[in-house]
Amino acid sequence: MKPQILTANRLRDGIVVFFTRDGGWSERIDDSWVSDDEASRAELVAAGERAVAAGTVVGPYLIDAAVSGGHIRADRLRERIRAAGPTAGSEQTLKYV
Repeated sequence: MKPQILTANRLRDGIVVFFTRDGGWSERIDDSWVSDDEASRAELVAAGERAVAAGTVVGPYLIDAAVSGGHIRADRLRERIRAAGPTAGSEQTLKYV
């Protein structure tokens, strides 16, 4: 079973965020709560649903991830781009690609 993390977009500004172990949301993928079993995945999904109901985030979903050297990396290119931040009008390097 692949590790998974919960991602969404923050409602107030649309920024990509990741659910953390302490129940908050972070813009840093490395702060994510990494799930590797069905029970914790169910907890993540429930947390996403609560955050939507509270008006904190929109569109939460689980993504496959890998953990290496203390860093978390999304498996899919699309998710690595989302984690790196906006690519249009930005000088930011896509460090997760």
